[in-house]
Amino acid sequence: MPKNYRSVLFPFLLLVISQASSALARPPQQSPTSFKAVHVIGLQDAKHNAKGKITISKDTLEFTSGGARNDLPIASIQDALTGADSQRMIGGTVGFLTTFAPYESGRFLSLFRTKIDTLTISYRDSGGGLHGAIFTLPQGQAAVLKGQMVAQGAKTSMSAENEASQQTDGKKMKEKNQ
Repeated sequence: MPKNYRSVLFPFLLLVISQASSALARPPQQSPTSFKAVHVIGLQDAKHNAKGKITISKDTLEFTSGGARNDLPIASIQDALTGADSQRMIGGTVGFLTTFAPYESGRFLSLFRTKIDTLTISYRDSGGGLHGAIFTLPQGQAAVLKGQMVAQGAKTSMSAENEASQQTDGKKMKEKNQ
């Protein structure tokens, strides 16, 4: 070791200590209370495939899209289920028109997919009628949202762990059959 190792070691130790103290001073990460989502179907005042935001506040699940706002009392949610899926990266009219591209290059483009989560809820309206709604969320968000809903009093027929194990069992069965 060089004689001057203290001049190198001291600033390094100072840097490590300052990083450790700043990491300890940070507040713990909180899970989000607002989620970007797409309403596929089910809510009365929301259009099909409307992009919006789901917010959990006190006792209400709120979906806001454009000017429309739907409030569901969390206690009215009878079941909440999550799932994993994928969707085409290029959708809509442009995605449809790519199927006409020469040499089936459009079909090749449709193979590029993004992973998404689905959230399906069934709920009762004020008259006791049973309804359902389906949302898509970015990957990894549906389980967090479901956990927050269950913590607020929503009912579910499957825990997050059971749903995860069923999804992995389904993937194994697909691989086995191929």
